[in-house]
Amino acid sequence: MEEFILRIGTYFLVIGTGIFILFIASDFAQQTNFDYLFWAVLIVTIGILIRRRKPPAPPSGRFSFLKKMREGSKKK
Repeated sequence: MEEFILRIGTYFLVIGTGIFILFIASDFAQQTNFDYLFWAVLIVTIGILIRRRKPPAPPSGRFSFLKKMREGSKKK
């Protein structure tokens, strides 16, 4: 169920970004519609608040070699 809620947050971020693109397009057309901006900010904020609950991913260990090298150089 937790993954489903996170996907809803991602959905809100994508939709909010799309609405923001509509706002930019309306500005380029010189018929600026600030309703698009309001809805985009609102929906993106809701998406961020929902996605914020996601726990951080565990470290993958990709750069562990560099980390060991850096720690070794600090000891000298």
